[in-house]
Amino acid sequence: MGALMLQGTGSDVGKSVLVAGLCRALANRGLSVRPFKPQNMSNNAAVTVDGGEIGRAQALQALACRVEPHSDMNPVLLKPQADRTSQLIVHGHVRGTLGAANFREARGSLLAEVLESHARLRAASDLVIVEGAGSPAEINLRAGDIANMGFARAAKVPVVLIGDIDRGGVIASVVGTKAVIDPGDAAMIRGFLINKFRGDPALFDDGYREIERRTGWRGFGVVPWLDAVKYLPSEDAVVLERKAARPDGAIVVACPILPRISNFDDLDPLKLEPGVRLVMVPPGQPIPAETALIVLPGSKATIADLAALRREGWDIDIRAHVRHGGHVLGLCGGYQMLGRSIVDAGGIEGAPGRAAGLDLLDVETRLAPAKTLRAMSGTALGAPIAGYEMHMGETTGAGTERPFGMIGGRPEGAISADGRVMGSYVHGLLASAELRHALLARLGTVGGGRDYHAAIDSALDAIAAELERHVAIDALLAIARQESGA
Repeated sequence: MGALMLQGTGSDVGKSVLVAGLCRALANRGLSVRPFKPQNMSNNAAVTVDGGEIGRAQALQALACRVEPHSDMNPVLLKPQADRTSQLIVHGHVRGTLGAANFREARGSLLAEVLESHARLRAASDLVIVEGAGSPAEINLRAGDIANMGFARAAKVPVVLIGDIDRGGVIASVVGTKAVIDPGDAAMIRGFLINKFRGDPALFDDGYREIERRTGWRGFGVVPWLDAVKYLPSEDAVVLERKAARPDGAIVVACPILPRISNFDDLDPLKLEPGVRLVMVPPGQPIPAETALIVLPGSKATIADLAALRREGWDIDIRAHVRHGGHVLGLCGGYQMLGRSIVDAGGIEGAPGRAAGLDLLDVETRLAPAKTLRAMSGTALGAPIAGYEMHMGETTGAGTERPFGMIGGRPEGAISADGRVMGSYVHGLLASAELRHALLARLGTVGGGRDYHAAIDSALDAIAAELERHVAIDALLAIARQESGA
């Protein structure tokens, strides 16, 4: 019953992927493994087996362990919304809203609950692989920390530091972390990994040894650039504009990048379709005129994102697209935007009020404090689908009499009378190859390529195999078992 924590020299250095890959490698060795992230900040979330929600990365890591995601795997989740506030999720359920001013004070009080979740996972498995958040070098955030060294020291979990060589300056980032953090924190670090290396790793031998000499930490390996990562869902919005687009795709699917976009991994299955070019439209750019399908994604602050959509002029693009015969699919918050109005009488997302929608579906949404969290399966467009529902509020109106699908014998979502504007609350529906085939047939092309879940599982095995080749996993395992009191 050991544990090991991966922390990074910064955000987006590949911690989530390496935790997932290490979890799969150890699971393939026959070990019972669980992922854990004390505190996460993300609007990409997944529903858990115990009826809560956790960060999408931890759900992926649970899949890598071949276990169901559980709220203990990410006991504190912050979901950023409008006005510099975040919804606070503890043990899978909403506990309120935190602002920038009171977050640092509030998080320290959550450490006991974080440790309880970690202890339960430790008791139920051979090994827990922990992911940090951001970087321990952010020493201005150290007081009250529960995400990195605050947790590691309280739980007595040894740490391995991850450096990203692809972004440059990896020697300075690893050595600099040792230089700025507290000596007690530095003592928790047992070594480092270099991630995202392109080319011959022998070219970095001198740099690798210099890091060891300057820090006194052991190097556990150099991880090459992992091409299989492109098949995994991403949790961090910083990668959105770098999402791979197929230049040879005959059909353009465009998705505007809204300020509080959430669960944008809903679009990832489209990457498996050779006849699709997925375009993530950044602020300041129009929706491409050649677009066949516009997808309005989920949002953590639907009214605020609807206002941002209008500021960008995307509402004009969307209406012109529909007038010229184009199709639109709204998912969760995007579905709400397509209706006549969104009413927030209780101030769920901010100041109480009402916002006019895009008026492309004959529905109205009323936000409510109770959050709907549930897995679901059924049919849509005549195809089987499975996914989950995660939203606050209820959508009603005459448009729902033409449902997008049927879930558990009840109608779900809405479709316009001409069949070109569709809305649904089901996250993950595009994972169905049959649904993609039915949707793309409406656009005049053939779809329904590879099975999305099989592609993810294959990618996790490929990443695990690379880690087995390039990382001293036996040494990491020994540290996790010996130093965690196992």
